[in-house]
Amino acid sequence: MTKKSFLILLVLSLVLAACGGSADEETVEETAAVEEAETLDAPATTVAETLDKITFGFVPSAEQAELLDNIQPLMEVLSDGLGIEVEGFVTSDYSGLLVAMGSGQADIGAFNTLGYVNALNAFPTRLEAIAKVVRYGSGSYHGTFWTTDSSVCKSAPVIGAFENIDGVPTLITGSATMPPDVKALQVGWGFGDDGMIPEVRTIDGAEVTVSPGYACEADLSVLVGQEVLFVEEGSTSGYLYPSLQLKNAGIDYTSDITQVFAGSHDGVIAGLYNGDAKFGVSYDDARRTLRKTNPDVGEKVIAMGITAEIPNDVVAVRTDLPEDIKAQIYQILSDYISTDEGAAVMDEIYGWTDIVPAVNSEFDVVKQAAEEFGLYDE
Repeated sequence: MTKKSFLILLVLSLVLAACGGSADEETVEETAAVEEAETLDAPATTVAETLDKITFGFVPSAEQAELLDNIQPLMEVLSDGLGIEVEGFVTSDYSGLLVAMGSGQADIGAFNTLGYVNALNAFPTRLEAIAKVVRYGSGSYHGTFWTTDSSVCKSAPVIGAFENIDGVPTLITGSATMPPDVKALQVGWGFGDDGMIPEVRTIDGAEVTVSPGYACEADLSVLVGQEVLFVEEGSTSGYLYPSLQLKNAGIDYTSDITQVFAGSHDGVIAGLYNGDAKFGVSYDDARRTLRKTNPDVGEKVIAMGITAEIPNDVVAVRTDLPEDIKAQIYQILSDYISTDEGAAVMDEIYGWTDIVPAVNSEFDVVKQAAEEFGLYDE
């Protein structure tokens, strides 16, 4: 059985579970689904001429319940703008959104990059990207290697962050009053009238200054023999790119280290902070969620390197949605994110600061990485 066949059977099993059916009762439907996956000719479930509800799926980069709460203002804005109820949901894992879009159970999806590339590989005729995310002026991001053990650092950790300069991860330093000049919002900083300022939050009734993020240079060889917290196998920055970087450094990511999956980027940072492991990987800067309750996370969880550039997230829609609906979805998102309320909401969801029209060729580099990883081997 090919991987496409397995994926369709997975889709079917989820649908049957929801409907209370058994696999034995649905043998004919299973066979048809597998044949459909092999040809990839049949469209997804046809959208009714009159839409009465649109579903918008999100991958669980943060804790499910918190993310579900955070997306509700966006759902209300989309519902008002489209004149159609828009219902948001958060999948239990990264592959869940691929399944939902491929089976026609979701109309819009906020994909991580690898998830979108995987979805296109499995269902090339069923979805299309309408927007690529921009974060603080950058169309790309990285996976970050973290540690809580400063003894592995080549020198003492400093206020700073990593940026790829001519393809080389380079430590850019900041200070207590000036953030490092990198293309990502770092933990410990907020927006002031005259630029970035140290962030002060109210925690347990007291005003607390959030620690800026610390970083140090360290060799990836320090991970050998250690437990390393990953997000999950469907994560671009929390698994695929870091694993390839380890491979290119001569480290077997399956046998030279012990992989532990935290389930989310927030889970990686929380696990490191709580002492579950000394090393982990996630997107940059995933410490920003935990700083809401633990303002010293930027000092305790230290960046020790980054991966190659990764194209930012994607908003994809079903290809059979009406063209005017697709255009309205893009415009509503673009307009909303330009407002103060929208900027705050989208920052809480995934750290989005803008969107631009998506160009599929931009994601070829991720497909190549997935192929190098052997993800699409039969």
